[in-house]
Amino acid sequence: MVEHSIAEALGQRISDHPWIYTGLWARGGGFCWLIEDCGLITMPNFSTLTLCITAAGFSISQLLFHVGSSWFSTRLTCGFGKLSSKQKIEWNSRTVSTFHALVVGCFCLYILLYDDAVNADPVWGDPYLVKLNVAITSGYLISDLLLILYYWKAIGDKYFVTHHVAALYAYYYVLGEGMLPYFGNFRLLAEFSTPFVNQRWFFEVLGYHKHSVPNMVNGVLMTIVFFIVRIAVIPTYYGRVFSTFGTEAFHRLGLGAQCAWIISSVSLDIMNVMWMMKITKGCYKVLYHTDGFLTKTQKNGKTD
Repeated sequence: MVEHSIAEALGQRISDHPWIYTGLWARGGGFCWLIEDCGLITMPNFSTLTLCITAAGFSISQLLFHVGSSWFSTRLTCGFGKLSSKQKIEWNSRTVSTFHALVVGCFCLYILLYDDAVNADPVWGDPYLVKLNVAITSGYLISDLLLILYYWKAIGDKYFVTHHVAALYAYYYVLGEGMLPYFGNFRLLAEFSTPFVNQRWFFEVLGYHKHSVPNMVNGVLMTIVFFIVRIAVIPTYYGRVFSTFGTEAFHRLGLGAQCAWIISSVSLDIMNVMWMMKITKGCYKVLYHTDGFLTKTQKNGKTD
């Protein structure tokens, strides 16, 4: 009877638009519709697909850490075999981090450019593609969190534990409630700076001098990319934030989600500004060291 009543209530809407009714599920005493509109599917909260992608992200991260990274690194550089066991653990962890950052960052950029539903309604727009991206990230974060705890003596860091737990809590609102898809995805732009940060560590552990050409090129790129994806985007991000204030969509979030969203955003950007200042100072010191601008840097990357 309930299903029949719902179908009658939506019948006119379904007949007036090219929508295809594809399913009806009982969930929490209510019903959740899955409707396809010209190929666009509204994903139910914590759907099987979301959970499977999260599990896949977790499994791939574990596989890359335990097998893929070592296999690839030994063929990429002979320096990997000379590392200590602790250094190899961190190397593998950073390799997975780089891989995740590239995948999620590219997916994030695609959504920002082409997902009209999310861009049109940043608070409650259809989160299908965003959920896929966030599910990948959640799987990676769970994997990395467990690795940090298991290999605490090698890569243990209270900051990263706090960061991962806070990020997973924030992503609950996207995956579980379908809230704030635009803003949740927008934050993943920051992942584009991760490969350069990791590469800096790779060069250091392989023995590259800080004034070597590869190290300096990476340092400059790291500074530029970090600024673009974490600092330069701040006006755009908060412009969209302020545009939602006072709207019905904003009030539907509730006080808890509103506070979690605004406080976490402001806190994260304060840290980003502080990191940007440190990175800029470090880059300046390397480029304009006491002997003058690159005066003693040779083409082979070594210094006199």
